Order: sequence, then C-alpha cells, then structure tokens
Amino acid sequence: MLLICVGAVLLTLTSCDDYDSWTQSPDAVLTFSADTLAFDTVITRHSSTTRTLVVFNRASKGVRIQHVALEQGRTSNFRVNVDGEYLAYGEGDDFEIRARDSMYVRVEVTVPEAGGPELNHLKDYLHFTLENGRTQKVLLTAEGMDVEEHKGLSILNDTTINSPIPLLIYDSLSVAEGAVLTLAPGTTLMFHDGAEVLVRGTLKARGTLEKPITFRSDRVDRMFDYLLYDNTPNRWGGIHIFGSSKENELVQCDIHAGQYGIRCDSTDVANLTLTMENSVIHFVGQDALSLTNCQTRIFGSQISNAGGRCLYICGGAHSFLHCTVAQFYPLESGGGDALYLTNQVEDVYYPLYWCEFYNSIITGRAEDVIMGSIAENEEYKCDYVFDHSLLRTVVSDDELRFKAVRYDVKDSTDYCADKNFTLYDDYAFLYDFTPDSVSTARDMADPQWAELCPVDRFGRNRMADGKPDAGAYEYLPR
Repeated sequence: MLLICVGAVLLTLTSCDDYDSWTQSPDAVLTFSADTLAFDTVITRHSSTTRTLVVFNRASKGVRIQHVALEQGRTSNFRVNVDGEYLAYGEGDDFEIRARDSMYVRVEVTVPEAGGPELNHLKDYLHFTLENGRTQKVLLTAEGMDVEEHKGLSILNDTTINSPIPLLIYDSLSVAEGAVLTLAPGTTLMFHDGAEVLVRGTLKARGTLEKPITFRSDRVDRMFDYLLYDNTPNRWGGIHIFGSSKENELVQCDIHAGQYGIRCDSTDVANLTLTMENSVIHFVGQDALSLTNCQTRIFGSQISNAGGRCLYICGGAHSFLHCTVAQFYPLESGGGDALYLTNQVEDVYYPLYWCEFYNSIITGRAEDVIMGSIAENEEYKCDYVFDHSLLRTVVSDDELRFKAVRYDVKDSTDYCADKNFTLYDDYAFLYDFTPDSVSTARDMADPQWAELCPVDRFGRNRMADGKPDAGAYEYLPR
C-alpha cells in the first residue's frame, strides 16, 4: 500500500514537472485559429467591435513568447490585448502558453476617414517572437466607410438628399407636413438603434436598377462569423407614414432589418398614400407592411419574413401586381400570417373599397398563411380578388374572388412553400425568392397584367418568353 502511494506521488510530481517545463526547441511553433483576422466594413472614426484570435500551443511542453508586436507599432490603427494585457504602443513582452493550452488575443480597430465614397483599406501584421527565436505573424485587415452623421434630422422645407456617402441617423429622420423629401438614386440611409423615418409630409425615394436606395441599420459587423447583423431584425425602427402624408413614392428601394417595415396610418382614401415599385421590405420584427384605411399601389415588390404579419390590410383601396409575400420568419416566434385582411379594428369599421392581387405569390411555412376578419354587409363594403396568383391557403370555391389561382399545397412531389424558390437558408438568414426552375409559380401569370410591370427588380424581362412568372421575380436559368 505504501509503494502504491509513493508511486502516485511520484507520478503527480512528474506530471507537474511536464506541465511546468518549457521548451526552447527550434521546432516549437504556435498555431492560430485564423491566419487572417479580418474586420467587416466598419464606419470610419468609430471603434469596431472586438474580434478574437485564439493562439494554441499543441506541444507537450510550454512555450514562452518573448515579444508580441504590431508591425506598425504605435502608429497602427489596430489595438491589441494579449492574454489580458493591453499592448501599449503596439507591443508587449513575456507571455507564456503552457503545454496543450491556449491564450486569447482581442483586437479592435478604428479606421480613419476615407475622404469620399471609396472604402479605406487597412492592414497590419501581429508578430509573435518565441524564446527559440522563431517569429510568426497573423495578418490584420479592415476596411472603413465614411458616413455623414445627423443627430436627429428634421426636413421642414422641400429638400433633396444627394450624398455619395451614407447618412447615419440618430434620433430619427422626420419630414414635416407640407414638406417633400427627395432621395437621389444611390442614397443609403443608416439608422441607429430605435431611429425611424417619420413622414408627415411626402417622401420621394426613386432609385434605379444600378443605384437602388437603401434603408438599413448602422450595424455593419457580425453577430457570428456566419451571420451579419444586417441580416437580422430589430436593428432600427422603420418608416411611419402618418395620416397627413400623401403621394409617397418608393422605387427600387431596399428596406430591411427594422423593428417594422412601413406603417401607413388612416387617412383620406381618395388620396394615394403610397406607390411602391420593385422594392423590398424584408426581415423585420413586427409587421412588414401595415396599411390602415389608405390607398396604395404596390408593384413588383417583395414583402417577406416578419415577426408580425408580412402584410396587414385594414380597409382602404389597394392594388398589388407581381408581388411576393413570403412568410418564412426563421426565429423562434415563427412570425404571423403572410396576409391578414380585415375591415374592422375593434368597433371601428373601414370600408375595403378594393384589394386586388394580380400575378402574385402569397406563401409561407404554415399550411395556411392568408387570414382575416371580414364584416360583410351593405354598409361595410369589402371587395377583394386574387387573380393568376399562387396562394398558400385552403382551396376556395369562390370563383369571383379567386380567379385562375394555383394553391401552394403539398402534392405527390412535396414541391411547395420554400421549395419554390432559388435560395432558402435559415442558418445564415439568406433568401432569394426568385422562382426555382420547377416552381409552381412558373409561367402562370397573366401576360396582360404583366405588361404593366414588364421588368423585375433585377432588370429581368418578364415578357421575354411570353410566359411571365407569378411573383416579384422572373425565373432566370442558371
């Protein structure tokens, strides 16, 4: 028994000796979690988020690192913390990694102004010099874009924004009643957390195929290596169009990652509140497009992936042509309906003068994504129709309201819902709602209606083969 105890003590001492021993072998090397630590595009003059590099010692003995230094030293725009120690002036000495252990290196960067719309590219090297004289290095890269910052922006008179660099908005952008804000093609508006567009006057945002207009958040970094914050919801507010507003235009616009998309308040239905063409509202935390007792015209647009409802309509007069309304919200809440149609809010009734969907797709993950609450009588008008559209809902025998439709339901091939589209990636939150080659939406649209919206958001001619597809996008062979 005594011999066993002595042996155990000797084994423990030997293990400790191995653990505490250090090698100066010329073969000793470090390994890194990455040979390049790359920052996504960051806003110039703003500190980046922190990126982490893990340094491994795979050897059976410890390794001493005599010196860690940025190649550009104190002039570097990168800031480095090694194993809890900040590298003052870009360098530090005497670090250790025990046998089969690791240490963490944290890196931040502040990119200087670029002085224009071009990105400012930076690079530096982080050098690790071991006790055996060997030097290893990791490349650090970053690129920064200039922005024009506004701490609250109030438009009181007719104004045109034509900026070659993005505008970064804090505390919201408001358009006063009677004022018109015009956004030039190529304009990018970036919003800080909670900031909104508040339109009491009129918003004219007419982008082009080559120069779309973008409404997005100011989070340009990543939540995880595979997931951009820009691909996630609730990063800013949304666009709120008040009852005093009319004749708003959104053409070739991309609105994404907000708390909501566009919210139109009740107004005089005789006035056209919103025209939206070849635009996108995507991945928001609440309703994507909410229309209450107003008049709208929505052509060639994608309304998708909402934590609330993709499309909420309560009364008014609305025309949808070649639209894709797709509810595949990937987060745990699952999202609401793709379309919710009603003519009442509690005890208040709003006549639905017309609501027409032509050559469109309304689909989603659930088996029935079209819901509503309709009060129909002589006093409360309710007029709606689905024509040459692909619908994921129960089959209806109402041939006056459901004309030449196809139902997006399972068949012998199980080809429905997300299977209709080109890209569906719930992991990285990437989606392309262009029809797949064998999509049910192929060639089903009415050519006469398609002539009113002949080109999709990507510039594809719907009429090229004489058989336009339903939805916002025309199939493109790959």
